[in-house]
Amino acid sequence: MAETCDFLATKRYAVVTGANKGIGLEICRQLASKGVTVVLTARDEQRGLEAFQMLKEFGLSDNLFFHQLDVTDPLSIASIAAFIKTQFGKLDILVNNAAVAGLTMNYQRFAAAVEDFGDWPVGEQIWNEIITGQTYDQAEECLNTNYYGMKRMVEALVPFLQLSDSARIVNVSSYLGVLKIMSHEWAKEVLSDVETLTEERVEQVLNRFLEDFREGTVGTNGWQTYIGLTAYSVSKAAMNAYTRILAKKYPGFCINCVAPGFVKTDITGDTGYMTAAEGAENASRLALLPIGGSSGLFFNLQEVSSILTPEEGAAIPVKLALWPNGGAPSGLFFVQGEPSSFE
Repeated sequence: MAETCDFLATKRYAVVTGANKGIGLEICRQLASKGVTVVLTARDEQRGLEAFQMLKEFGLSDNLFFHQLDVTDPLSIASIAAFIKTQFGKLDILVNNAAVAGLTMNYQRFAAAVEDFGDWPVGEQIWNEIITGQTYDQAEECLNTNYYGMKRMVEALVPFLQLSDSARIVNVSSYLGVLKIMSHEWAKEVLSDVETLTEERVEQVLNRFLEDFREGTVGTNGWQTYIGLTAYSVSKAAMNAYTRILAKKYPGFCINCVAPGFVKTDITGDTGYMTAAEGAENASRLALLPIGGSSGLFFNLQEVSSILTPEEGAAIPVKLALWPNGGAPSGLFFVQGEPSSFE
C-alpha cells in the first residue's frame, strides 16, 4: 500500500524485547524485512547472538543490531538506552514482548488436554494435573518480567520515542489478561475503571495478588484458577491496564496491546494452531501505526482462544507494526488481528 511506503520512506528504529525466539524473533524478522532498523534483544547473550546470526543469514544484516537485555535489571535497561542514544539518537517503535509463564507445567499433559478440548483447556481439575509447580518466587518473577519489565522499558525509552514524528508502543499481551475471565471482583473493578485508573492502582492489584499468593489464599480469595496461568493472567491484565494509562499520558503516540493468539512457543510447550510468524504479524502491524489514530486499545485475533505456532503468533505483532499511514487505530487491544474489549 502506498500509505505504508510513505511511512517507511523515513528511516525507522525499533527495539523488540524477548526476541531470541518465538514471536519476538519473528517480529524482528518481519520488521527488518520492511526496512526498519531493529535491535533484537535477549536476556541470554549467547542465544541472542545465535538468533541474530540466523536472521543475518536471511539477508537482513543491514537492518539488524543485537543488544543483551534483561528487563528485570535496571542496569541492563540503562545500557540499551545508552546504546540507542549513541547509535540512533531516537526511537520510533518499542515492542514489549519479553515474558515468562510464572509456573512449571507438564507440557505433555497440556498438549493432551488441548487436543481433548480442541482449544485452551479450562477447569481447575485439569490444571491441577497440568501444573507441576507454582511457587511464590515464580509468581513474583512473572509480574517483575511481564509487567514491571515492560514498565521499566517504557520509562527508560520514552525520551527517545518523544524524538520520533510517529512513535508507537506495542505491548504483546494475551487473551488470558481480558477482565471477563478474571474472577476477583475487586481487581476487576479497579482495572476496568478507566477514569480512576493509575499506575498506583494497577500496582495495588499486583501487590494484593502477591500477598494472597504468599499466604496461600489465591483460590479462596477469588483469583481465577480455571485457566491455569494465574500469575501470567494477572500480569497481562495489568499490562492491558497500563497500556490505557500510557495512551492517555502520551496522546501523540500510538500505544496498543495485542493478543497474538494461542501460538506454538516455549510458554505453550510448542502446542498451538498458529506459527510464530502468524502471531507476530499483528504486533508488527501495530508497530508501524502512524500518529493520529486511536490509542489505548486491545487487539484480538478474529477467533477468541484460537491456537497458534511461533511464526503465526509473531505475524500479528508484525502486522500491527507495519500498519499503513492514515487513520490507523491506537490505544487498542488486538486479539488475532481484530480490535477487542479489555473487559
